[in-house]
Amino acid sequence: MENFNRLNDLYFKKLLGDKKRKNLTLSFLNGILNKDDENCFTDITFLDKDNEPLTLDGKLSKLDIRADLNDGTQVDIEVQVCPFKLMAERSLYYWSKMYSEQLEKGAEYKKLKKAIAINLLAFDYLEDEQDWHNIYNLLNVKSHNKLTDHIEIHFLELPKFTLKDMRKIRASEAWIAYFSGKYSKEELEEIAMTTPAIKEAVEFEDTFLQNKIERRAYEQREKAIRDYYSYMSAFKEEGLQQGIQQGIQQGLQKGRQEEKIKNAINFLKLGVDVETVARGVNLSINEVEQLKTKLNI
Repeated sequence: MENFNRLNDLYFKKLLGDKKRKNLTLSFLNGILNKDDENCFTDITFLDKDNEPLTLDGKLSKLDIRADLNDGTQVDIEVQVCPFKLMAERSLYYWSKMYSEQLEKGAEYKKLKKAIAINLLAFDYLEDEQDWHNIYNLLNVKSHNKLTDHIEIHFLELPKFTLKDMRKIRASEAWIAYFSGKYSKEELEEIAMTTPAIKEAVEFEDTFLQNKIERRAYEQREKAIRDYYSYMSAFKEEGLQQGIQQGIQQGLQKGRQEEKIKNAINFLKLGVDVETVARGVNLSINEVEQLKTKLNI
């Protein structure tokens, strides 16, 4: 299917949020977290988070995959397709909930495990960063020493991604190339030679699109996203027109006020009394008296 959106929430969760394909999720996580064969994650348990979002923003743009890894590490994968300015605050909020929910009342802090938030973004978010993958920890502002390794937040910005050498591709790059939609099936097949999980993802994609029910649900979700963008564009256009009209009115009012003040000054310089000037130029007596004081007349 041409222009297939692999960040579509329904498809993404089918691909990486299903225990039947947890090998793909582990491949994605181990790649993004730069794990090698010796320290890679070997198992994952998905936490049930199938509740439908209640807001338009959530319904169209947010996907949550929550899971426990085999060493107890907590992970949250979030997909955001619609630009959102407070992504950092939102990610930190969800990270804090994930971290705090580990402990039951009265439990010891030593039971807390590392929590990782991964944000897969379809838009540019970090204006001061050039790299597509940026990782944030809790550091000393002077020494840059890490306070704890329990907090780790990743931002993956798809528009910034460009594959430099397909022959020397890392697993993280292979997955981002897949989700970016910038590469053809032939190029993905070449990538799959170094990352077999991508081949399995492409095969699942074909199966997904051949299922009429799944494809229909996918298309409805895509239409909802297009409608959302259309509504937002219309609102912005309407707001722009209102702003222009308001600016014109304010400009006219300012021009009239300046003209009144200019005439009042001329009359005052001619010796006309304050009350007459006020009536003549349509200013208050107090405003004319203030002008007279400033002019020292």
